[in-house]
Amino acid sequence: MNIFKEIPPTAGYPLHLKDIFSALFRINQKEALEKKFKSYLNAPYARVTYSGTAAFYFILETLKELFDKKTVIIPAFICPLVPLAINKAGLKIKVCDTKKDSFDYDYGQLASLCKNDPNILAVVAAHLGGISVDLDRINKIARENNIFIIEDCAQSLGAEYKNRKIGTYGDFAFFSLCRGKGLTIYEGGVALTSNEEYAVVLDNTINRLENRAPLAEAIKVFELIGYWIFYRPLLFWFVFRLPQLYWRIKKELVRAAGDYFDTDFPMHRVSAFRKSIGATTFDRLEKEITKQRDKATQYLSKLRKSPGVKIISEQTDTKATYPFITVLFDNPEKRQQVLMKLEKTGIGASIIYLKAVTDYEYLKNIIPNTSCPNAQSLSSRHLTLSTSTFLDKKIIKTIAI
Repeated sequence: MNIFKEIPPTAGYPLHLKDIFSALFRINQKEALEKKFKSYLNAPYARVTYSGTAAFYFILETLKELFDKKTVIIPAFICPLVPLAINKAGLKIKVCDTKKDSFDYDYGQLASLCKNDPNILAVVAAHLGGISVDLDRINKIARENNIFIIEDCAQSLGAEYKNRKIGTYGDFAFFSLCRGKGLTIYEGGVALTSNEEYAVVLDNTINRLENRAPLAEAIKVFELIGYWIFYRPLLFWFVFRLPQLYWRIKKELVRAAGDYFDTDFPMHRVSAFRKSIGATTFDRLEKEITKQRDKATQYLSKLRKSPGVKIISEQTDTKATYPFITVLFDNPEKRQQVLMKLEKTGIGASIIYLKAVTDYEYLKNIIPNTSCPNAQSLSSRHLTLSTSTFLDKKIIKTIAI
């Protein structure tokens, strides 16, 4: 491939000029995107927010109104923004390790944490890589201990668990509409609940905490236009790989991986135009998921024959969306060797998170020192392969691991 040609590492949806014009014509339909979410997920309440992180924060503030407990359990392999939101809400964090070679919880450890601490408010069920966790097991543990379930669906809009869309099993859920997350408005999120009583409290919370910031929102509109221009293989290198190379030269590896976030994240209202963009492109959702699953199937068929690698894939009675495929190597050295080789090809090879959430220095003051060997091993041995709409299936056949 051309040295500057870069396929995005995840299956974000590109914007087309017709999407922008269509959005302008339906800009007065201010609640169209929320209505599409509610219809698609069969939920009574959905609210578009500035980001998935803001949606999660609003949910946490709502839970504080509903229950007088102070601790939230999160998996050890998760986006650093999750603990930042918990800390901003004034709540405590407990970390639970993952199962070996899995995004899902170590359920023995999770059950013990919930049983032995009466102060647990909620447990976060994180559906990473478009793959559902075991919601039945989480539900059983949570209900036995009177704990709320918050589904983290930031990477998994459209995924299913036992023929039901994820996001509707827990008490609350949040989705991301950030660039690269599939359906996008450049930066955005959705807070959702299937409980009508909770919906009233959540809506009041958002109305109380959300603010207006016309200038900041104007910048987001400008950045969305930039996304339309640059989110294509011939230009993506300049906005993705070039900044990554810059931070690597400076030896700022956490920033290079995109894992460094400001502790004071914005929470302003999303403009009607950006909501309209989301509503316009929502109708492509199922078609794009089908394309992602087709490419994932091709990867799975090819990589299962490769010695020394494992694949994190959907379990029985689930349906993954696969915005990328996650491959695990026997050791970190092999992962790094393959990653460096594939990065040079521009085919969208990447990683999810650089470290287990307990190992980021800038989070040390808010996350307790916790042993999580499975998540640490996962972080050092995994590699992701893109299922981007720009990826030709012929290229998948040429990938050597």
